[in-house]
Amino acid sequence: MPTILLVLAAFAAFIPVLAVDGMLDTYVRARETSALQTRVDAITQDSQAAVHDAIQSLRRILAASPSLCTPTFFANVNAELIGNLYLKQVMVENRDGVQYCAAYDTTVEYRVLSESLNIPGHTEMLSVVQIADFPRPLLKVTQSFGEQRMVSALVVAAPILSLESGTLFDGLNYLQLSLTSGTPILSRGDAGVEGADGRQDYLLARSFAGEIPIKAEAAASFESLRPGYAQLDLAFTIVACLVGVMILVMALHFVRRSSLPSFDLERAILAGEMKPYYQPVINLRTGRLVGCEVLIRWVKRNGEVVPPGAFIDYAEMSGLAIPMTLSLMEQVRVDLEDLCRDVKDFKVSINLFEGHFRDGSIVEDIHSIFEGSGIEYRQLVFEITERRPLDDRVAANRIISSMHKLGVRIAMDDAGTGHSNLAYLQTLGIDIIKIDKIFVDMIKDASTPVPVIDGLISMARDMDIEIIAEGVETQDQALYLRAKDVSLAQGYLFAPPMKLSAFRTLADALRPEEKLSNLGADIAA
Repeated sequence: MPTILLVLAAFAAFIPVLAVDGMLDTYVRARETSALQTRVDAITQDSQAAVHDAIQSLRRILAASPSLCTPTFFANVNAELIGNLYLKQVMVENRDGVQYCAAYDTTVEYRVLSESLNIPGHTEMLSVVQIADFPRPLLKVTQSFGEQRMVSALVVAAPILSLESGTLFDGLNYLQLSLTSGTPILSRGDAGVEGADGRQDYLLARSFAGEIPIKAEAAASFESLRPGYAQLDLAFTIVACLVGVMILVMALHFVRRSSLPSFDLERAILAGEMKPYYQPVINLRTGRLVGCEVLIRWVKRNGEVVPPGAFIDYAEMSGLAIPMTLSLMEQVRVDLEDLCRDVKDFKVSINLFEGHFRDGSIVEDIHSIFEGSGIEYRQLVFEITERRPLDDRVAANRIISSMHKLGVRIAMDDAGTGHSNLAYLQTLGIDIIKIDKIFVDMIKDASTPVPVIDGLISMARDMDIEIIAEGVETQDQALYLRAKDVSLAQGYLFAPPMKLSAFRTLADALRPEEKLSNLGADIAA
């Protein structure tokens, strides 16, 4: 094995030199995509601020006005119009659209371009309208006043897009601001570029405006951006040569370390040293145990436990991840079939790797292991990890379709942190997304908004995808997620990954017929 690795390393040392163009393309894509994302984020942040300002203006007007369409009301309206540059009109109408009054003592002629959407965490509604004397659509922020009347503020959707000067639009082939329901608000550029996901000739970026149901997306042609990096070709060639030398040095060092666990991995699989550990998934509303994620650990004969970070990459690279997963599923069947038979809604999540979607035998393996067992197909969830991209989407779609026919569900692990950038959601038939710990860690207390998480939740809700939060470690995080209607979570707040014996003890304590655990009661309170 060491000799083979040395030969492979010698061959691999020349690959970076031969792949300079590919490396530079990757660098350009990463840098320009990041810059594009920054611009799109600026648009949604600006739109979010505009809507928030309109909400505050509307609330100040209503708080200071005992009744509507009176001199006091108009004075308050005029004060807000003067103080808010992007607030264009305030009007009062009934639920049938009959206007009672409006600022500037005029009747506002407008067309409704969208349905009204709730703004999470607010009593106001949001829609898109077009008024006769303004060139672009406006956002209509509406608050009910009594049972029949409504007061609405018309505000510029994204003030930054009203600026004709500047470099915000330089190099963009397409830009659209729209409601999360899909209704367009503003568009610039070639509409034919819309929906260019997966096309290598375009860079794409999307952003959501926090809890405001607005999103922005933009596209830029890679061919128009690539020539600007021509001077880096030489630098990349030098770097590639250095990388080749480093590969050879590291390979020699790697082979000399005979105690490195990777070389012993195949023996460990055959010896049954790869063991499942079970991390509970908890319902945040009830405190009940509703499922678990199966995590692998290498438990050596001497009792030493090797974490997956030490061998997973090697397992995937060598193809040993496939027999390793097969062994894991067989142990899960033995460990959990009694529990799954007794608790019909219990869900078991198992990780798959990119190699499973190239090998194609995973569907047969699932059928052969779980058919006729106490674990029903509908109780199985298979998580797609993102360490390596699913290059063959056609094959992946075919395999996932076959898995769906069995009745199992598909989850996307570590949503938004890996190769997919959430593109798998629409193309692969994902049923569940798991919000990664890096996003959950952004929650510092239960009352401070976290736009990234709110955007992920809003997107998942719009696509009717279930959500599980990972890495929940504080009660504030659990309370925040529960307030956002995220019901399922896992993390050290509840329990770490556990051996079977400890997990079965916990499962028995949290059976549906039993009382809530103290932890569940605290969270559900």
